[in-house]
Amino acid sequence: MKYIIIGLGQFGASLAKKLTLLGHEVIGVDKNMDMVERVKEHITHAICLNSKDPEAVKSLPVKDTDTVVVCIGENEGENIMTSALLKKMNAKRIISRSVSPLQENVLEAMGITEFVKPEIETAERWAFKLSTKGFVNLFEITNDHSIVEIITPKKFVGQTISQIGFNKNHNIIVLTKLKKVEEKNLIGVSSTKLKAGEIVTANTILNENEIIVIYGHKEDIKKMLTDNDK
Repeated sequence: MKYIIIGLGQFGASLAKKLTLLGHEVIGVDKNMDMVERVKEHITHAICLNSKDPEAVKSLPVKDTDTVVVCIGENEGENIMTSALLKKMNAKRIISRSVSPLQENVLEAMGITEFVKPEIETAERWAFKLSTKGFVNLFEITNDHSIVEIITPKKFVGQTISQIGFNKNHNIIVLTKLKKVEEKNLIGVSSTKLKAGEIVTANTILNENEIIVIYGHKEDIKKMLTDNDK
């Protein structure tokens, strides 16, 4: 997959490097040439430009990129301006760093609903999240085992927990299903939030686009999602 990482501070640089190591094409962007120099040997491409400049941003292959991650954290205005430009360019997927509730509300008003919070999330977690199809969210229990929110794999739709055999066939435990709830933020913009839903049993049927919460080894989870999405 192709990624653009804008803002090559500690989190952005680490995310860019980890995605590259996972075999993805990564373009790292920063207005500070020193930041660019530090990562250029470790990622696919490193570019020095001002992401608030519309003409400069137009030079990036945004439309050919799967995901753009705006990791700018020291300047909320710059983050918002960059995100707005990317939205105007119809980027397929935009994930923006959030450092305050107000900034998050403004970004949500633009239609951006995915946020990076490096203060409580690691670059490794986001690299795993971005690299795994069907992945929604992750809560690390140990270095290897996690509780993960995933979209029900296509091959599992219409089957019961018992028929799929999560534990026996995939070494994974299903904890619950989540339901989507519409909520309004502080400025009245509606967005979809996930709330705890029903407890699953052996007879629980999984539906299309449903989100389930599972526990297991990261590699087992990744393999299950990769093998059963088609």
